[in-house]
Amino acid sequence: MRPFVSLLATLTLGVVAISLETGQGAAESAQKLSGSQIRAKFAGMQVTDEVHWRFVYDRDGTLRSYSMGTKKVGKWAVEKGELCLYLGESDDGCYEVSLSDKRVKMKPSGLGATLEGFLQTAADPN
Repeated sequence: MRPFVSLLATLTLGVVAISLETGQGAAESAQKLSGSQIRAKFAGMQVTDEVHWRFVYDRDGTLRSYSMGTKKVGKWAVEKGELCLYLGESDDGCYEVSLSDKRVKMKPSGLGATLEGFLQTAADPN
């Protein structure tokens, strides 16, 4: 199984757990973010399911992914009002981002799974 597909499977399990834990009400009040809002909210922050994975969005555009003990480094950017993730995988792509309090929903502009997690201050990279 390709590493990114395995990551997506892990993310999907995390999304299910988050959805069951927090309910669906939060998604109803989510605000779609513009490109400038994405850049302002994500730079220096991380999105995580708080257990299995996290994406750290460094201010210089570096993206650090941590999932089930595996670290990957790539880039993140805002393009055409969407958050784009580049980790050198065939599933790299861009996402429409919605935010409700600290809960993030990232819907792919193409095929792929919707990612959900929590936006929080980036933890120590070690």
